[in-house]
Amino acid sequence: MSSPDRSGRPGTLFGELLRERRLTAEAFSREVERFARERGLKATLGPRHVQRLASGVRADGRPLGPPRPITRRLLEEMFNLPIARLLEPTHVPISPASDDLELQARIAAGRNIDERTVKLFQHQLDIARVIDRRLGAPALLGQLRAQIDQMDAVLDDVLNQPTQADLAAVLVDASALAGWQSLDQGLTSDAWACYNRAIRAARYAQSPALEAYARAGQAVVLLDIGETQAAVDLTDDVRATAKGRVPDLLFSWLTAGYGEACAANGEGLRSMRAFDDAARVMPNTANGDTPYLVFDSTHLSRWRGNALARLRAPEAIDVLSDVLVRLDSSFTRAETTLRIDLAQVFTATGEEDAAAAHMERARLLSAQVGSVRQRNRLAALVG
Repeated sequence: MSSPDRSGRPGTLFGELLRERRLTAEAFSREVERFARERGLKATLGPRHVQRLASGVRADGRPLGPPRPITRRLLEEMFNLPIARLLEPTHVPISPASDDLELQARIAAGRNIDERTVKLFQHQLDIARVIDRRLGAPALLGQLRAQIDQMDAVLDDVLNQPTQADLAAVLVDASALAGWQSLDQGLTSDAWACYNRAIRAARYAQSPALEAYARAGQAVVLLDIGETQAAVDLTDDVRATAKGRVPDLLFSWLTAGYGEACAANGEGLRSMRAFDDAARVMPNTANGDTPYLVFDSTHLSRWRGNALARLRAPEAIDVLSDVLVRLDSSFTRAETTLRIDLAQVFTATGEEDAAAAHMERARLLSAQVGSVRQRNRLAALVG
């Protein structure tokens, strides 16, 4: 990936700030897109434009003109500095000695990542997962993204391979959680990018299980944008690749994901067979091989009920009602999804009072966790 100008030409304070934060032009472009979206602004800043702003000159060497008002507003808000100061020339060329010093600093930062540091990252992530389950994505998505960027920035420079693999495993887990949170906020492109980052980190970790986990997460994004056949093909391929190479609990989860995709694609018989297979594969007790996965017989039944609801099958009512009794009350978002599924089936069977009761409860819960995705499902159901 390209980075801000390092050619020795006079740069800008903006370029220096990017270097200090170890942000490439592509990474900062993504940050701008997220920042603008969160504030309801229709604005982008492409990597080439970022490079021009960092160097202070156009590609042909001519001076930059004044930035567009929306660009000025974005940069001033992101850095809390006036645009004139950000684009002020630094006139500090990058010398070989300073470049060596920067690399030495990166290697030193990588050396500071040890087993204890990785465990601290994992502990921070475990806390984030509990908060997400109870309060939803708005409570910590920004904080989680910052943790991901911090781990990703140093991953290449960890020279101890086992430590690098352990850090990459935490990065997979964090990126997958951020992908799910982004999807819950209706940010499908961000979710896709998070899962891609998780896949790359899984390859650093040399873990077929983590790669399968990350790839399967992308299938949910495909379902949300209506690419149901692509989701079927992806989950089928992931399951085939993972067979015999991943823990049984993960393979059960992957198989259930295939069942969900089949249901969304209208393949009811194939979907139910997949859920039967998932139940047969699921171990009686978790063995600690998949700490990133919260999955048991209750969640499998909830997932099966969701598939039955997608298929408008009346038996979904009994399955989902039973899960509602058994579900841990801390799984607020899961209860929201479950109640919307019940409302969907009750609506299809003409039981309007029962549907309305579940929709009312789901409306409250979706507001509690700030789920854009579930609010959209409710709106579609009412419509």
